Amino acid sequence: MNIHPAVKEIAAIITGAGKQIYLVGGAVRDLLRGRKASDWDLATDALPEEVIVLFQSSKPKGHVIPTGIKHGTVTVHFKGISVELTTFRADKGYSDGRRPDEVEFGVSIEEDLARRDFTMNSAAYKLPCGPLLDPFNGKGDIKAKLIRCVGNPVERFAEDGLRPLRAVRFASQLGFKIDEDTLAAIPGALPLTAKVAAERIREELNKIIESQKPSAGLLLMEKTGLLRLLLPELASCRGVEQKGFHRFDVLEHSLLACDFAAKEDYSLELRLAALFHDIGKKVTGKTGENGVRTFYQHEKESSKITRKILLRFRYPNSVMDKVCHLLEEHMFHYEDNWTDAAVRRFIIRVGETSLADLYKLRLADAYATSGEVPPPDYLLALQTRVEKILKGRRAFSLKDLAVSGYDLKEVRIKPGKEMGIILNELLEAVVEDPELNTREKLLEIAGKINQRYEPD
Repeated sequence: MNIHPAVKEIAAIITGAGKQIYLVGGAVRDLLRGRKASDWDLATDALPEEVIVLFQSSKPKGHVIPTGIKHGTVTVHFKGISVELTTFRADKGYSDGRRPDEVEFGVSIEEDLARRDFTMNSAAYKLPCGPLLDPFNGKGDIKAKLIRCVGNPVERFAEDGLRPLRAVRFASQLGFKIDEDTLAAIPGALPLTAKVAAERIREELNKIIESQKPSAGLLLMEKTGLLRLLLPELASCRGVEQKGFHRFDVLEHSLLACDFAAKEDYSLELRLAALFHDIGKKVTGKTGENGVRTFYQHEKESSKITRKILLRFRYPNSVMDKVCHLLEEHMFHYEDNWTDAAVRRFIIRVGETSLADLYKLRLADAYATSGEVPPPDYLLALQTRVEKILKGRRAFSLKDLAVSGYDLKEVRIKPGKEMGIILNELLEAVVEDPELNTREKLLEIAGKINQRYEPD
């Protein structure tokens, strides 16, 4: 196995003290799949306190942080890498469906592996050079691309309400199939999943959305009830027909848009925007007398609903603001008869830094309408005009004006509300005609505007 040299050195420090140490978890799974491992998790019969002493006296020293010492876990920083090192343990009782009520140290590696979630995560490689312990045929399940619980899936899910979502996440990430018994146990575990901390749910959702084909995981979530539990607003889009140019209902359309964003390797924010961009159609949809479906201002409702979802899972404000802004603006309708001033207003409204992302979201939306990739020139006319304006003279905000509030004092405009109104009127004039953006012309215009506010 291709194991990081620093991991081998950590193992040597442990074995040099007469203790056992195994590579476990995702690293073993990745290496058995022929992939490069990135997260290094180790299991040992050394107690946390012993590990701390060993690395305090090692040469070079390692920095040990007691990240979960109650459950036997410490984090070792050594030669530029970070490794989680956990003492062999057996877990007893899961009254909160999240973490064990108590742990028992001093057990064997085989007993430690028996408490793990899925067979593909339950193999251990003894360091420094083997053998591989695989009591639950994890290697065989990896080869078969199968996600299967260790032992009874009902019992495994009862121990941690996040495990059902993890099963779906692994299926989406790895392209694996979930074992029938494991899949069948997920609906019964939903009440425990509902108790899991929002941050833990968010991280699993992110990994599904950041997978190569998010729809694989999201459809499994729908099948098992996880989507209705965690994202009821999205689940309710099933069966919301759109007609017209649309071939799919709102849910299928949203999943296709998210898949396109994933295929194009878009950012997490853009994938979230693609997934939620039409989530407001369930609320705004109406059928006219002619049978035509309309969704007037669904972009505003989608932004409103999405902000509630992202708040629920405690996403950073920067993510919420970016996603919701894109949703509010995604329904722009460009026509060749737009004036240059209209294009400038479009740039101001969207924001120069958001233009590229808005184009990408629109491409994902267009793809999901028919399931066909839009032609290369789909947004070319608008992009060409925007680029031309960005290269020319421009004023998109008050700071771009050739005058400031200080300059307006020369034409007897006092600081206050009226000065703010006048500055905004000057900006509007410059948006309409950039040639007006000179100090002389703007002071002249400001003086004329001010006359409206002077008492007779």
